[in-house]
Amino acid sequence: MSKIYTKTGDDGKTYILGNKRVKKSCIEIVATGEVDELNATIGLLCAELEGVEDLAEKLKKVQHKLFVVGSNIAAVQTDLVEVPKLEPEHVEQLEHWIDEMNEELDELKQFILPGGNKAASISFVARAVCRRAERHLITLTDHYEVDLMLRRYLNRLSDFLFVLGRYINKKHDVDDIAWKK
Repeated sequence: MSKIYTKTGDDGKTYILGNKRVKKSCIEIVATGEVDELNATIGLLCAELEGVEDLAEKLKKVQHKLFVVGSNIAAVQTDLVEVPKLEPEHVEQLEHWIDEMNEELDELKQFILPGGNKAASISFVARAVCRRAERHLITLTDHYEVDLMLRRYLNRLSDFLFVLGRYINKKHDVDDIAWKK
């Protein structure tokens, strides 16, 4: 890819896998865009985690899996293109990381506000973006057959990002901010 601009999208349409031209407002493009935004937000979070290589490495693995999610979304209208798949062990990996971090956290007894340390706050933003991506993925399933592993992965990823935000705060001696009714 030597040239980033093609001018072919100036009419509000783009190509998806299988060389099909669609409106940029179609659900596949919206869902793919949400996953892309999530990936970029996680990239921003990684930049805030300098010096915490283990967390940054986990997040980079997640970023690679988000490309798998995006490619699967982009391929919903075609059987002509082979795309990599998410496997149950990818979801299980997230669950394992969640359990590891949760062991060091106080039990949640009420809702908490997103915030605290800057990196934790970015993790909470990433969680919200992840949930939005998941909602658009569910809308996509109203129109196309979508691999259930994509939904499971995004669902578990939002849990991971929530726990990660709390974990980062804990590592920086920042307490959860309890919601006051």
